[in-house]
Amino acid sequence: MAKGIVWTPKATNLFTKILEFYCQRNHSKTYSRKLNKEINETVKLLAKYPFIGLKTDMENIRVLIKGDFKIFYEIRLAEIVIHLVWDSRQDPSKLNL
Repeated sequence: MAKGIVWTPKATNLFTKILEFYCQRNHSKTYSRKLNKEINETVKLLAKYPFIGLKTDMENIRVLIKGDFKIFYEIRLAEIVIHLVWDSRQDPSKLNL
């Protein structure tokens, strides 16, 4: 059974910043639109197959890797909570769930 997807405000904010960064860097929205589509399609997979991501050291948190991006999420009874979309090319010491 498919679960609902809920993005935390932090996840939404950080993913928006990633998209804005690539818009400014590339002087075009093309890559950001493509990235947005790919990440959202990947998140939709989680609704059907919530256990496809890898377990992490953090309790109840899993990670699904899509290219250079990691989607950190939690499986709850009726929903999947997206906690963070992380660009793996960033400094890992800045990763904070």
